[in-house]
Amino acid sequence: MTYEEFLDEITTLLTEMYDLDDQAAIKLVVDAQANDYFVTHDDKEELRTFAQAKVEAIALYEAKQNKNETQRKQQQRQVQKKKAR
Repeated sequence: MTYEEFLDEITTLLTEMYDLDDQAAIKLVVDAQANDYFVTHDDKEELRTFAQAKVEAIALYEAKQNKNETQRKQQQRQVQKKKAR
């Protein structure tokens, strides 16, 4: 599949697997692309498969969840510091 089709498949999988709306799924893919996450996939056609799209969809979603959890914990620490004063 083409690079664009590969990114479209990842976006579709994100909406189907994680019940994200189209905008949220597109944002995840566009942000990853902007951070050069898919450079290897663009260069190597053999990485642009349906199976790999699923792997990448899972990785992007889990990375986003981990980032959100880290931010939540940092905010909790800030609140606790303020209460301790």
